[in-house]
Amino acid sequence: MTKRFALSSSLACLMAISFPALAGNAPRGVVELFTSQGCSSCPPADALLRELAKDTSIVAISLPVTYWDYLGWKDTLAEKAFSKRQRGYAEARGDGQIYTPQAVINGSRHALGSDRKSIEAAIANNGAGEKGNLDKSLAKTALTVPLDVSDTAGTLKVSVPRGQPDQTATLWVLAISRSHSVAIGRGENTGRNVVYTNVVRRITKLGDWSGAAMTVNVSPEVAKPPGTDGFVILLQTVDNGRPSVILGAAKSDGL
Repeated sequence: MTKRFALSSSLACLMAISFPALAGNAPRGVVELFTSQGCSSCPPADALLRELAKDTSIVAISLPVTYWDYLGWKDTLAEKAFSKRQRGYAEARGDGQIYTPQAVINGSRHALGSDRKSIEAAIANNGAGEKGNLDKSLAKTALTVPLDVSDTAGTLKVSVPRGQPDQTATLWVLAISRSHSVAIGRGENTGRNVVYTNVVRRITKLGDWSGAAMTVNVSPEVAKPPGTDGFVILLQTVDNGRPSVILGAAKSDGL
């Protein structure tokens, strides 16, 4: 059963030198799946994310959360930072909706992580979705800033063009592990072997963007630390310290 609750509810109720080739086309959507090995409703969403990741025009990533660990199985990939990121999205949207499996599209719209139709509708509408739970004039700004990423001897060069004078955002690099197969020994998914796709292993801030053109160099140790296969770059607005609309994105090939 899908696990869903509002913010007011208790959380208990709920050094390689080379990179892969860079994906050439700007993405049309960023899908972040908040999932958990302790959630019986999550495996269908994990499988759907694996299918979405085959579309090179979509940045599809998994962010396993920690708040179901008390159910008897501690998620082996989860990070408290991912749970905090999910809460931040709910606060920025103002709806308080935190659940697993939850997909957040372009930082502005959420949908049930196993609901392909709703996720694809949100992508098609640039994050606003069919009904929308964020002001559509804001959602339409998603993925409007093209990022240029090049690889020189293992060091990434990330360039952000000039934007509108009043635009501000933060530039991030997410280190990604392409695939993890986990045999779950306890909890709601006891006995299941679940494959997790494009799992975020580290999120690093690269700098702040104020609408002026900027270029940042990213070392291999930051973009692709040991145990990871690639990277995602996000240019994302911040709402009172909380993640919000994603203005631009890029990824390494194969993700």
